[in-house]
Amino acid sequence: MRILLDTQVWLWVLAEPGRLSAAGRARLRSPAHQFYLSAATVWEVVIKQATGRLRLPVEPVAYLRGRLRETPATLLSITHEHALQLALLPAHHRDPFDRILVAQAQVEGLHLMTADRQFQAYPVDLLGV
Repeated sequence: MRILLDTQVWLWVLAEPGRLSAAGRARLRSPAHQFYLSAATVWEVVIKQATGRLRLPVEPVAYLRGRLRETPATLLSITHEHALQLALLPAHHRDPFDRILVAQAQVEGLHLMTADRQFQAYPVDLLGV
């Protein structure tokens, strides 16, 4: 299964794995799955840290570069097709980071692993944490 990680899920994997269910942790350890991490996740972490909505143990560039090297996931760039898919999404969710994750999951045929219930309003395959 190909799985796109929501930003919150990725941060929990790195810093608070106990917030994930046993099933979620098992899914993350399974070699049967391929994981993806969106460029939007890096963008979201940088923005939230800069605005004081997210605290990191070290400055964001060092934190993100180090954590990206440790994360067994394929990095997913944001393409024009992903951005165009946004035009087809209903306005259920106002968060631009979450909306691009939905668009990427739809375009790339990925399951989206998230704890955010607002994603349920979109036609996207969701996996709980």
